Amino acid sequence: MLTTSNMRHISRFKNGLFLILLLGMAGAIAWLSIRHHIVADWSAAGRHSLSGVSVALLETLPDPVIITSYATKTSSTRQAVSELVARFQRHKKNLSLSFVDPNLNPDQVRTLGLSVDGELLIQYQGRSENLKTLSESALTNVLHRLARSGERWLVFLEGHGERRPFGQANHDLGSWGEQLRSKGFQVLSQNLAQRSRLPANTRVLVIAGPQLDLLPGEVTLIGDFLREGGNLLWLADPGEDRGMQALAQQLGLGFLPGTIVDPRAQIMGISDPRFALVSEYPAHDITRGLDSVTLFPQSVGLQINAVTPWQAVAFLRTAADSWAETSPMSGTLRLDVGTDVPGPLTVGVALTRQLPNAISDKTGDARQQRVVVIGDGDFLSNAYLGNGGNLRLGQNIINWLAYDDSLIDVPAKITRDRELNLTPLAQGIIGFGFLFVIPLALAGAGLFIWLRRRRR
Repeated sequence: MLTTSNMRHISRFKNGLFLILLLGMAGAIAWLSIRHHIVADWSAAGRHSLSGVSVALLETLPDPVIITSYATKTSSTRQAVSELVARFQRHKKNLSLSFVDPNLNPDQVRTLGLSVDGELLIQYQGRSENLKTLSESALTNVLHRLARSGERWLVFLEGHGERRPFGQANHDLGSWGEQLRSKGFQVLSQNLAQRSRLPANTRVLVIAGPQLDLLPGEVTLIGDFLREGGNLLWLADPGEDRGMQALAQQLGLGFLPGTIVDPRAQIMGISDPRFALVSEYPAHDITRGLDSVTLFPQSVGLQINAVTPWQAVAFLRTAADSWAETSPMSGTLRLDVGTDVPGPLTVGVALTRQLPNAISDKTGDARQQRVVVIGDGDFLSNAYLGNGGNLRLGQNIINWLAYDDSLIDVPAKITRDRELNLTPLAQGIIGFGFLFVIPLALAGAGLFIWLRRRRR
């Protein structure tokens, strides 16, 4: 028979054993929490987790992704960047994030063309792209663009004094060409007189302001490229049509005489009257997110023909007080009614048309053919690429022509669980329960236990 002393020892042993097991379990949980990181998102819409399309994309990226955020040390943007990138890091361990203070690295910020506090530089497989918008959709689409490295060929026409994509002269496009290569595009120059057919994997053909007339056979090759479903970027300049009148007719476009004059350029301190400004943009995929003024030196107005097989959208237009000056650019310029063409004038046109099934299957692209014609090639030149939104506009144009304008549709997450709306009756029941029912229940339970022990 157990004595009171023995029962007391057994009770102390049980309590000690329970304490040891409890401390051991707590230590094991702490050790596991260090070695294994578990995150659970219990929000109704899963707003703190990545969508399925983003997770699927990360699974296709085997190489490391390097993200650098250029945010000041005192900025609250760093916390927002960390939270966004952390969602991606949970599914991709070799995705790294670092912060750089732009105030301490002004040369680097200027070289990368950064303009927003907290702007991201995303690098993958030697390619890079900047990101200003902090959202899952924006970051997912950038990663998708950087992953699409193969068969994105941009072929620049050469042999007629065009602007060179590798040239370093002020009128050349070397800086823009470098930007395109950093985005994963393969840039190539080709003379159609030497090689009478464009590469089969040409994603976009670029005609950048030829200074000499194209041969009729070359114009025919370009026309065949369009008829076969190819996409085209034509950077035109004021002056002669350089033998490409047939190409303009095929696109249903015409060029206005003269050079555009914009009086608003003087407001920005530009004394040359041939500079045109565009500050308002219609709703189009090319101008999406573009909120900076774009600058066009020596531009020509475009005219959309009434009868054309293309769907044409004028996405770049000058102000109403601009005009196309047809007289020599000298002395005081003013609008001459009857000879000059009054504004607003179209500087950029986006053309689309649906491709037959046979052609779309052959190209392997979407069934919508795309063409962009700009009445100026200087805005992407080395001398003017860094002005206003010129670089952003050039990137948007190429992304649209290469079908990179709508890569991934990340579904929006509705935050349904951020508010709790209760009826007055429900509020009264909850308030009465917390103020009276729960305290009385606890008091009653305590009294019951006290009376029961007292009876022993």
